[in-house]
Amino acid sequence: MKQYSLALDSQSLNAGALLVREADGAVRAASRKKILMVTRELVNVEEPHGEDLSKPNLVKEFLLLRLNAALEHEVCGLILLDSQNRLIDYLEPFRGTFNQASVYPREIVKMALHHNALSVMLVHNHPSGVAEASQADTALTKHLKQALALADVRLLDHFIVAGATVLSMAERGLC
Repeated sequence: MKQYSLALDSQSLNAGALLVREADGAVRAASRKKILMVTRELVNVEEPHGEDLSKPNLVKEFLLLRLNAALEHEVCGLILLDSQNRLIDYLEPFRGTFNQASVYPREIVKMALHHNALSVMLVHNHPSGVAEASQADTALTKHLKQALALADVRLLDHFIVAGATVLSMAERGLC
């Protein structure tokens, strides 16, 4: 596991700057991208297993740390939930390019069944920063909802993260 050392610089001209100590001991000002990368790794370690994620705002807060603006490619993830909408697991099984990712409903159904999930939330990011559902997003959501229903698993929502904005397709009536 990578180890990072972050500290506030109070001795130099960049007072208040966040510093990163590299493996060789060198210290330099941390870039925004580096800070977000470290934050993402820390969130991966401190996942809220067992927490109630029944409210969209809780999921949005969780996703803003997960699928942050530092990612330059699309990632499609799954939030797997139990019968009380508590987190079983968060997975990111699909990775794509800047503007698309291949997602396979059959694989999502298999993962939901493997984790004994009764509900699923689909999530992905838009590196472009545009927080709107495309026709492909809407079609995938409908197709996945039908596929999961055959296995008695509910698709509760499909979230799109674009910069600091998180769109809930369910809140828009698209799920």
